[in-house]
Amino acid sequence: MGFRDRLRRDDGPAVRRYQMREQLMTIGDDYWIEDESGRRAYKVDGKAARIRDTFVLRDASGQEAAKIQERKLRVRDTMKIERRGGDATVHKALVGIRDRFQIDVDGGPDMSAHGNLVDHEYEIERDGNTVATVSKKWFQVRETYGVEIVPSQDDALILAVVVCIDAMTRD
Repeated sequence: MGFRDRLRRDDGPAVRRYQMREQLMTIGDDYWIEDESGRRAYKVDGKAARIRDTFVLRDASGQEAAKIQERKLRVRDTMKIERRGGDATVHKALVGIRDRFQIDVDGGPDMSAHGNLVDHEYEIERDGNTVATVSKKWFQVRETYGVEIVPSQDDALILAVVVCIDAMTRD
């Protein structure tokens, strides 16, 4: 089932869907995250000339929605998401051979991501409930994947988490 076919299903409340590009998040690269209508919803601004990976997620009007920075000198790979609504920290779990991520959200319930993270086939959960699904199967275009976010979630936070996971799994 393609991305557009998923749009035609009756999913009940409006599930929001975004299209992201794979492996383009290197320092200095900028790209747009598009919504299901093909409109530019968020811009990922890769900051060049920094010692650590740094990205800024901006909404369509150019306002900063989140600043994402790699945290160096940690036992586990870690990235910090700084935002007005509260910060979050994404940690790569040290469990087995499969990648798993823990997302600690300041002032809110924590999340986790599990599945095939390298191939962009995974889920993000909060309190045992899926809040977002990431998949490449929805697209026939190479190096593109989708993010489907359930209603009443913070889209900017979820998309910033996906940016973190993509950056940490390609290293």
